[in-house]
Amino acid sequence: MNDPILLFGFTTAPLELISFVLSIITVVLTIRQNAWAWLFTIISSTTYAVVFLEAKLYGDTGLQALFILVSVWGWYQWLYGGDDHSTLPVSRLSRRGLAMSALLWLAGFAVLSLFLKHWTDTDVPYMDGFLTAGSLLGQLLLSRKKLENWHVWIAVDVLYVGLYVYKGLVLTALLYGLFVIMAIIGLRAWRRTA
Repeated sequence: MNDPILLFGFTTAPLELISFVLSIITVVLTIRQNAWAWLFTIISSTTYAVVFLEAKLYGDTGLQALFILVSVWGWYQWLYGGDDHSTLPVSRLSRRGLAMSALLWLAGFAVLSLFLKHWTDTDVPYMDGFLTAGSLLGQLLLSRKKLENWHVWIAVDVLYVGLYVYKGLVLTALLYGLFVIMAIIGLRAWRRTA
């Protein structure tokens, strides 16, 4: 059912293709601050978890499970997380928030990298750990509609392109290249409303 197929000259799997389309829809809805983005995040995270598991990207597999949990919380936050349970507005992190975010990313990187190195058969424990921790931070910031989530996603997505090319997930590498462009668009759009 998920046998490789040839698409535009490169090999992919149907589930990777489905995940690709769902992820594009997710980011377009996110840029527009449409709360339905969270439903598409949940669905695309579920399908991508299977894709990453097959590629032995265990950090990314676990990240998809966390994305599902954070997405439920983020969906609620976007709808009711503002003052008096109103729609949550776009805001910026304070200096303290920026420092805490950096520390959270570093701590997550350290813990995840050590876990992946010693308890899995991945050949990229440090990159997988770093990007998994960064992605989790980006998702948490996105859930609270913090403008800085786009900065995190730009950094993470650029690095993911290389990782996915290395792992042979060419369609997903293309997706993350598109994500970089879309994150820049999202940053500009959200900056106008912050």
